[in-house]
Amino acid sequence: LPQLNPTPWLLMMLMTWLIINTMMANIKNMNLTKTPLTAKMNMKMKTPWIWPW
Repeated sequence: LPQLNPTPWLLMMLMTWLIINTMMANIKNMNLTKTPLTAKMNMKMKTPWIWPW
């Protein structure tokens, strides 16, 4: 990683954290309704964890 001003990096991490929290809330809501989409969504949710870290 190039030496950056830490502010954009912190903003990126905050945005990622917010997105992950939103996705987790969506997964919980879907699990309550037991939609068949949940399996496909869970597959898509696996990928963000392989991002910058």
